Amino acid sequence: MPNPYWVEELRPLSGLDEPVANYVLSQAAAQHFLTDVVSMLDWQIPEFQKEGKSYLSIAIGCTGGRHRSVAIAEELRRRLNIEHAVFHRDIAR
Repeated sequence: MPNPYWVEELRPLSGLDEPVANYVLSQAAAQHFLTDVVSMLDWQIPEFQKEGKSYLSIAIGCTGGRHRSVAIAEELRRRLNIEHAVFHRDIAR
């Protein structure tokens, strides 16, 4: 996926900002990735629950941790209707 870091007006922003999220999510590769991950998690999450698992960690990464991974993680939260914590480890870099 193209990196918003290299777009001058997006560089100081993060994936929590609408212009960055729109830039990332408008990429065909991002939509393909999201579709595949959501499809996988739609059947895996109930299986974890059946086994009595109380939590599931999902990690999404990118080069700097401020733009693409943040936008993707937030979109996964929205699509999966996740109300639990989403932690953006490197967003302050």
